[in-house]
Amino acid sequence: MNASRRMALCGMLTALAVVILLLGGLLPLATFCAPVLAMAALLPVLEECGPRAAGIAWAATSLLALLLAADREMAMVMLFFGWYTILRPGIARMTSPLTRLATKVLLCSALIALLYGLLLKLMGPATDLAGLSPVLTVMMLVLANLTFLLLDVALGRLTALWHRRLRNFLFH
Repeated sequence: MNASRRMALCGMLTALAVVILLLGGLLPLATFCAPVLAMAALLPVLEECGPRAAGIAWAATSLLALLLAADREMAMVMLFFGWYTILRPGIARMTSPLTRLATKVLLCSALIALLYGLLLKLMGPATDLAGLSPVLTVMMLVLANLTFLLLDVALGRLTALWHRRLRNFLFH
């Protein structure tokens, strides 16, 4: 693929990811769904243009979401988790399945702690979170990690789908 086609692909898919995030801001339930769809929209950028272009596309998408989206939490989720698609191939190259799993769980837990620590610091504690028991907090973290692991599987399958079917359909 030549440079102008790569540039067009990056621009169009970045715009698609931003539109997904902006539309996701209209639905309260889309706080976590819209960033996942935006990450999926940026997968072909990584596969066709490399990690540098994918990083720029993620940064542009995250910045535009922070500036334009109505749902700040959704934009922050994209900012904190959107770059995982770039890191994912490196984690997949780890030889030990236990090391891969531990890396993913530690990464997810650290990102959630940073994300919601920052959100609580910036926005103040919400009344819903004030009386949260430690057991419920741990359960929520476990569910978040399970969701993150499902996201990882979905990204792997979407990458395979891109290589097997969509790439040839769109570029040949």
